[in-house]
Amino acid sequence: MPILALVRHGQSLWNHENRFTGFVDVPLTEQGRGEARKAAEALKGLKFDVAYTSALSRAQETLALLLETLGQRPPVIRDAALNERHYGDLQGLNKADAAKEFGEKQVHIWRRSFDVPPPNGESLEMTAKRVLPFYDRAIAGDLRQGKNVLVVAHGNSNRSLVMRLDKLSGEAVVALELATGVPVVYDVTTEGQVVSKRGATP
Repeated sequence: MPILALVRHGQSLWNHENRFTGFVDVPLTEQGRGEARKAAEALKGLKFDVAYTSALSRAQETLALLLETLGQRPPVIRDAALNERHYGDLQGLNKADAAKEFGEKQVHIWRRSFDVPPPNGESLEMTAKRVLPFYDRAIAGDLRQGKNVLVVAHGNSNRSLVMRLDKLSGEAVVALELATGVPVVYDVTTEGQVVSKRGATP
């Protein structure tokens, strides 16, 4: 039975600074690099046939450290379809400063509603509309072949995948918190049906 493991990248510099990151390419912090290695420890004993990540360096670096720690070298596929949600005009802003500029209530709506995008950005619904077709045509295809798949991406792109796998509503998925560097592992059938799910912890 194939395995699908999802990991949100380790803490980035802008996570640490409480800033909206989105499509901006920022590096991992030392803590983030440690989280990547800790994620590998949680996944010890699993062998991956293929790995997917986004076009952004924080996810790619997390994946590289994770695989190095595991001592595995599967093929790696990088695709912008797995990028973080685009936060538009909020990108680069400190979250507290954004609340002062746009109003706390408005920023909360942008962050925590499923279908309301920030100015010039993406809603979670829009993010899912690029993530899920990629899942269907690429990741699910590997699962159908019985391959164990590792996905190292972002909070909102992984949320989209969890929404599909756990059959969550838009309202439920926006409340979902995915911690940096903490794997979630699904046992799935080759048809993509979830048999079991576990949060892998060292």
